[in-house]
Amino acid sequence: MPLIDMKDLLGCLDVEQTGPDSWSARNLDLPDAYRVFGGQLLAQAIAIAVADAPGKVVKSIHVLFPREGDLALPVEFRVTRLQDGRTFSNRQLVGAQGERVIFSATLSLHALEDGLEHQGAAPECPGPMECAPADLGMIPLETRIEDGVDLDDRALGPAEFRFWLCAEEKLPDELPIHQAILAHCSDLTVIATALRAHAGYSVADSPGLLHTGPTSHTLWFHRPFRMDEWMLVDQRSPVAHGARAFGGANVYSEGGELVASFAQESLIRVRAGS
Repeated sequence: MPLIDMKDLLGCLDVEQTGPDSWSARNLDLPDAYRVFGGQLLAQAIAIAVADAPGKVVKSIHVLFPREGDLALPVEFRVTRLQDGRTFSNRQLVGAQGERVIFSATLSLHALEDGLEHQGAAPECPGPMECAPADLGMIPLETRIEDGVDLDDRALGPAEFRFWLCAEEKLPDELPIHQAILAHCSDLTVIATALRAHAGYSVADSPGLLHTGPTSHTLWFHRPFRMDEWMLVDQRSPVAHGARAFGGANVYSEGGELVASFAQESLIRVRAGS
């Protein structure tokens, strides 16, 4: 069973404006957890930005995570309007708990319009019904994994991971909701994918043998999509060095359209004496 359900995630997107430039939203209800999940903050930043710039949707979000957030404390967001134009807007958001900044994001928004189109070929991958069902914990969607890869496995493997996602119920039609759900999901498996390249370690060792967490995250939205339709996440980590790992993914519709891309730099530190 996932650790959260879709109702809980959608509830976190119900952001509240508490002042001219301030917003608040509740944290996910996570049993046995102590820190705020980064994907939650990504999703909430998208919800706040589109509420503050009506008529536009997010085309990219660039995030820093300077500190871990305390799940027991509320997060207050401050918005700075960097630019507003006819078709583009830019927002800066800072999320804090008291005086401690835990999240900083710059978002670019765009009024959808027609233009030139091209894309590269989608990867070859078995369809969702040909892949093994799995439970990825923080992802409240039906999940199916190519080759049945187990991210808790400590055996050496390629730093690659492909999986399909689809909500089990019909979602609201508003595009920002689908963007926020994908943003939430994009934060979960990048570190685990990097650890596949290191025999004897897996994401199951954090916290404990390993100290891990995202330090920065960027997500680009290329075209409209729906998270209640199958999405393929084609993920890989090309490098790790100096206690930092880099990874990312392209996200495709079942029909092969490239709908989004994301990249993340993460801390992966082996604890002393281990």
